[in-house]
Amino acid sequence: MRQAARLKLRPSLRPRCAAKLPTTRTACASVALLKGVTVASMEQVYHQRLKLNPGAAELVHACKAAGMKVLLVSGGFTFFTDRIRDELGIDYTRSNVLGVENGLLTGELVDQPWGDICDGDEKRKMLLETCALLGINPQQAIAMGDGANDLPMMGVAGLSVAYHAKPKVREQAMVAINEGGLDRLLEVLN
Repeated sequence: MRQAARLKLRPSLRPRCAAKLPTTRTACASVALLKGVTVASMEQVYHQRLKLNPGAAELVHACKAAGMKVLLVSGGFTFFTDRIRDELGIDYTRSNVLGVENGLLTGELVDQPWGDICDGDEKRKMLLETCALLGINPQQAIAMGDGANDLPMMGVAGLSVAYHAKPKVREQAMVAINEGGLDRLLEVLN
């Protein structure tokens, strides 16, 4: 609880964040900093600053053309992932939902039926649920990530891919893409 207080979180967030793992406490603190940001500002960030990784559209389109389904799981926010889903035709997403009241961010995440924070465990769970929904074995899935919170998901997939990843992720992945765009994965799949 002291660490949450030191982060200057609003009192209503302190108990939720104090009980979390360090990375989740960091996420809670980051979200709290967004309190009062306008939805219009978020739109501006999406249109002017957020850039897809090189090769993202090509990879998604190639996967879809091959009859594959695409899942985007992110520790980021639905504000962005939903727009990316719609832009690229992604089939499934899971990410954090920001609270909004009167056009302003509340500085809190909205609880979902699956939980409150899309962390590494949630990414793994969503991959497994999506595989079950599709009637496939997780060994038929490809999981790509760049950080430690992607490792649980990557660990259950048949093919794990580190994309411009941190050393720990590169060490544990079956394939590492260190140069070029996401579409470099197509070289492995062809």
